[in-house]
Amino acid sequence: MNDPSDTFDAVAAEYDAVRPPYPDKLFDDLAEAIGGDVQRVLEVGCGSGQATGGFLGLGWQVVAVDPGAELIALARTRFSDVEFHVDRFETFTPEPASFHLVASAQAWHWVDPTVSFPKAAIALRPGGWLAIFGHVPSSPPPKVLKVLEPIYAEIAPDLWRPPPQAWYLPEGPVRTLFDASGLFGPVAHEAYIWSERVTASGFVRQLRTRSDYNVIAQDRRDRLLTEVEKALAPLGELVLRNETHLYLAELRS
Repeated sequence: MNDPSDTFDAVAAEYDAVRPPYPDKLFDDLAEAIGGDVQRVLEVGCGSGQATGGFLGLGWQVVAVDPGAELIALARTRFSDVEFHVDRFETFTPEPASFHLVASAQAWHWVDPTVSFPKAAIALRPGGWLAIFGHVPSSPPPKVLKVLEPIYAEIAPDLWRPPPQAWYLPEGPVRTLFDASGLFGPVAHEAYIWSERVTASGFVRQLRTRSDYNVIAQDRRDRLLTEVEKALAPLGELVLRNETHLYLAELRS
């Protein structure tokens, strides 16, 4: 695949099964910041709906766009009242000045910022908001790193590095990109810390949905993940720490 973002649709069912939703508090904070009763949301990169349900839970109307036809098909089975579009945000034409919020969960880093920020600004009503958020897995516990490091050193040293999701950390580029666009006011940031319990098998299933794993040769990927699961199984259930980072800014008048 030429575009790593295309890998998600190829593993759509697994993506839908194992990718975690977003904290309820994040949506509560969005509602408090934006205000109003029924808001119209343009969701960019909806996947199979990991964040979509949170917007609907607030009573908001959602128009969602994603390039993955299989992902959208799964989302449609769950959310019949959402207007879905199979398209890339770069080529999608939103109705101008018609949304209270443009939001993107774990997808904004795939879109060229010279396109994404201006197109979001065009879609927003005066006083509208842009919300960008994503999960970042923290470094696994030392006992996990100890058993995994030699496996990666042998099979996939190129993957022994911070995950692509690190883009959403405060030291990443999100705030700078907001500012560079010149289209939005001061950026508010919130972090949500949470943990999940997974088995070795569950951990590997999550890895199988990551773009950096799915762009390497299948035989190397399968060998790597087989060894990872085998090494982690004796450790029992793993407790993994995650951070979700939200960046929110209002359209300049």
